[in-house]
Amino acid sequence: MLTKEKLNLLPEACGVYKYLDKNGQLLYVGKANNLRKRVKSYWRFKDSLRPNPNLSSRILKMLKEVDEVEYILVDSPIDALILENSLIKKLRPKYNILLRDDKTYPYIYIDLEEDFPRFEITRKILEKKKILYWGPFPQGANSLLKSLYDFFPLVQKKGLKRQKGACLFYQIKKCLAPCEGKISKEEYKKILDQAIKALENPKILIQNLNLKMLTLAQNERFEEALEIKKLKSDLEKLQLHSSLEIPKRESFDLFVIEHDQIKGIILRFFVRDGRVISSSYTFFRDLENLDLAKLYKQELISFYNLQIPLVKKIVLGSLVEDKEEIEEFLSKKSDQKIEVLTPKRGYKADLIKLALKNAKEILKNSYTQVDFIKEALAKRLKLKKVPNKIEIFDNSSIYGEDAVGAMVVWSENSWEKDSFRRFNLEAKDEYSQTKELLKRRLKEIDSLPDLWIIDGGDLLRDLAIKILKEANLEIDVIAISKEKVNQKSNRAKGKAKDKIHFCDGIIEIEDQKDLLWVQRLRDKAHSFALASHRKKRLNSSLKSNLLSINGIGQATLKRLLDYFGSFEAIYLAKEEELSMVVGKAKAKAIKNAQKGVKE
Repeated sequence: MLTKEKLNLLPEACGVYKYLDKNGQLLYVGKANNLRKRVKSYWRFKDSLRPNPNLSSRILKMLKEVDEVEYILVDSPIDALILENSLIKKLRPKYNILLRDDKTYPYIYIDLEEDFPRFEITRKILEKKKILYWGPFPQGANSLLKSLYDFFPLVQKKGLKRQKGACLFYQIKKCLAPCEGKISKEEYKKILDQAIKALENPKILIQNLNLKMLTLAQNERFEEALEIKKLKSDLEKLQLHSSLEIPKRESFDLFVIEHDQIKGIILRFFVRDGRVISSSYTFFRDLENLDLAKLYKQELISFYNLQIPLVKKIVLGSLVEDKEEIEEFLSKKSDQKIEVLTPKRGYKADLIKLALKNAKEILKNSYTQVDFIKEALAKRLKLKKVPNKIEIFDNSSIYGEDAVGAMVVWSENSWEKDSFRRFNLEAKDEYSQTKELLKRRLKEIDSLPDLWIIDGGDLLRDLAIKILKEANLEIDVIAISKEKVNQKSNRAKGKAKDKIHFCDGIIEIEDQKDLLWVQRLRDKAHSFALASHRKKRLNSSLKSNLLSINGIGQATLKRLLDYFGSFEAIYLAKEEELSMVVGKAKAKAIKNAQKGVKE
């Protein structure tokens, strides 16, 4: 039990404190430059220990549940800032705001130290001095890069810089063969400068794509025209326009927060050289614990706690907690002075108003049928909260061989495909495979989902709960088992009466929308696991076939994989492409072996 004596024994040092209830459950994580002063500020000591009445209703509600306080000492306020954020993500305390957007948005860059630079994608700061970055691009980065290489004859692939002679790209006029000295550095730079202009103004690329699409359609090359149409659509999404005039060619990131009675949104604008180049947003739902100053702090630490290029100014819609410490933290990360601003007038304040208007509109339009399905599911299955981020697991193997574990992720109202994961498993039986899969997942987890769905029955659900308890983590867990007909699982659409296993027993799926939705989530995981298993078997087969060819060893195989990226791509490559990597003799041997297999 918490007492005045215990509070007086807290050290006057920098650290992180944790409030716990009488059952040892974590309620809140906070940071302090002086632990004793900060924790004591929550309380009044006259007569008996009681909460400080000047605090918000949210904090007062929390303090009524507090039974114990624990702490961790650190060396500096910045270390406390980082540890606080890490613990909130990992342990999900009841009264802290929970943010789940751990994405690192891609940047496009070129390395000017190279003789013939080419555009690449990165998600972190590179250890070189003469690097130019563009972005971030929450969407469309790959399409932008593909379009640049389609219209500008730059070095097309990174591996080609090591080639000694002109390659296939030179023959099809997609590269000017700097490897053979067919273009000077000065001439190459002129083309690179044109490509940079197109990168900074994708309208140029869109116009070129329109012309190419029209030509392909006229020549009845409709499939290629459709691919160009998709590229064009991706680039058009990058065309963000602001009705506001930004008077300076200034660069900054802008964050605003908006919310209604059910959920909230964090909207980001990325301004580069006086233009809004891209935007992104994240929803959150813990409105009971809403504190805008804390939420801005968590968002900045989460968003910039990865190795990404930083701008010198960050603009916020309202004040942030621990502003000076955040500025110091970000400045140390980027080796430059970072300012965090909350403007009240001028064009930045006008841009904040525009961002808030956009945030309100996105929030209003964000509600879908899935929102109501999740509400019903949480109530029916007695989940601790409405599941907004769900991880679904399944395994696939043939008699334990080539076993693959798969995880698919549903976040808010869509599949989070960037978070899908495949795991090559060593275990032979389903129980051990599931155990290996879940344990490996927890090793790399940084922010927890609200719900795990396991493909299986009570046995596997109990296993998942046991693994989470051992890791001292709390996630709702349900399992879904397939109906058995003559000892075989029945997956036929409309016929399968699967069962959901939850804390109160078993429910058979019939026509309940929320339970049918769980079935669809499971089916996605199953399809992903099956595709992964087939790909692994195919790769094993292709690898064996390649290594059985005279003259093809592990070193040659590595060169081929480094260049083509997969066994399937090696198998589909033309003889001319293979010869660029391994020489004509080995390329011919590979293609001859393939013909032999076909015959």
